[in-house]
Amino acid sequence: MMNNQLFKASIFSILCFVATVTKAQTQDVAKAPAVILTPKSGPEPRINGPKIFGVHPGNPIVFTIPATGVRPMRFSADKLPTGVKLDANTGQISGSVTKPGTYVIQLHAKNSSGEAKREFKLVIGETLALTPPMGWNSWNIYATKVTQQLLLANAKAMVSSGLVNHGWSYMNIDDVWQGERGGELNAIQPNPVTFPDLKKASDEIHAMGLKMGIYSTPWIESYGHHVGGSANNPEGKFERTPEMDKVPRNKKLFPYKIGDYDFGDKDVKQWVKWNVDYLKYDWNPIELPETKKMFDALRASGRDIVFSLSNSTPFASIGELSKVSNTWRTGGDIRDSWKSLSTRLFSQDKWEPYAGQGHWNDPDMMVVGVVGWGKDYHPSNLTADEQYTHMSAWCLMSVPLLLGCDLTRLDDFTLSLLTNDEVIAVNQDALGKQATVISRQGDAGVMAKDMEDGSKAVGLFNPGEGSKQVVLNWADLKIKGKYIVRDLWRQKDLGAFDGEFKADVNQHGVVMVSLRKAK
Repeated sequence: MMNNQLFKASIFSILCFVATVTKAQTQDVAKAPAVILTPKSGPEPRINGPKIFGVHPGNPIVFTIPATGVRPMRFSADKLPTGVKLDANTGQISGSVTKPGTYVIQLHAKNSSGEAKREFKLVIGETLALTPPMGWNSWNIYATKVTQQLLLANAKAMVSSGLVNHGWSYMNIDDVWQGERGGELNAIQPNPVTFPDLKKASDEIHAMGLKMGIYSTPWIESYGHHVGGSANNPEGKFERTPEMDKVPRNKKLFPYKIGDYDFGDKDVKQWVKWNVDYLKYDWNPIELPETKKMFDALRASGRDIVFSLSNSTPFASIGELSKVSNTWRTGGDIRDSWKSLSTRLFSQDKWEPYAGQGHWNDPDMMVVGVVGWGKDYHPSNLTADEQYTHMSAWCLMSVPLLLGCDLTRLDDFTLSLLTNDEVIAVNQDALGKQATVISRQGDAGVMAKDMEDGSKAVGLFNPGEGSKQVVLNWADLKIKGKYIVRDLWRQKDLGAFDGEFKADVNQHGVVMVSLRKAK
């Protein structure tokens, strides 16, 4: 019989071997080359982005037609409503319409290689963000180091990279842009060192066919220790007191977090002067009184400003909060780790009943490309397969697509990840459905949603270790008969299937497909 010391040594050797193999496998996954699946866009015109867009009656229309293809390109439109203009060179739609209703417009894009056309619905009514917002936010890359110069550099990169031609449009400044309260409106003014002329920056961003967003909070002080939307004095002077330091950051305790005097209406008027298009409103716990007050101020402002709540929206209140906001964070801050991403993968179904046109669940910004939170800038720690999972899940769940990376340092893989128009179309689908989990197979699972054209969009996910076969059963989709299965990342039909579709899915990876009825 093996003696006790020899037995322990053998067990130790086995454990060391297993650990070495596991570590090697992990390193192999991390070092695996990033395979580009998205086909390159052709020279002929293709109109991308949403097929529907909402505007309040009488408010300025701010929309640029996203289109790929060689330039120069000429844009035109049939049946533009009275008061609406289209710039033939840039594709920017402007003007305003006072009469509520849905206006069906035929868009055209023409270049030396051909012509494209597409139906587009301009909905004049009470609902903004009829499809999830797409754009960029400064926090996951610059955090407290954001400046006007960096904002504009990323806006220029949004255009030069071609992302703008696929529907990416918002350039959102996060926390720490704030200086002191003042000016003719006694509103928050930008830090004169880091943001010397925010109106000029906004004008430049809009001239590029993009939009600009901003950050605020109903608190006296923001998370980044800058002036917020309230104060404990009628002048709105930002005053820190010893008592404020004693208050837990995620607790609302009067009078140290939300002040006795609210200046939100003044700030909104200032944002309108800067032509702001998006507001991230950040505090915790998110409650109805502050939300409704800001919602009303934005609605009365005369400008369409998408209203986004952050962070960790209480589920118990979502029924009320969803009626007075456009997007809301369903949890805390994301990081570029599989642990952080995977917890958001199969956990969003309970929020699905509150999602739809103008109202979107938000599991947080994207962590692809070069990130860093103001220090240690680095390519995302997510593997290529994990990034495919990230983009696929966010598109299937119809959530805001807000990039958190350095747009001036996009590599070919990241760019391919963000320019697949068939994948993006799942996010921007006019039906506005959020995918839910229809099947679990151990660690693996299948998410699916209905699309406006009658097709189904489906993701076969493998969050577990090692490659695994995942099965999509027609019964789970409540369909019968033959369907054409299309690989959306490769933009390629895989054939007609009846009853089920099987795919081998990489570790932490996804196979994203659509199903349309075979003729």
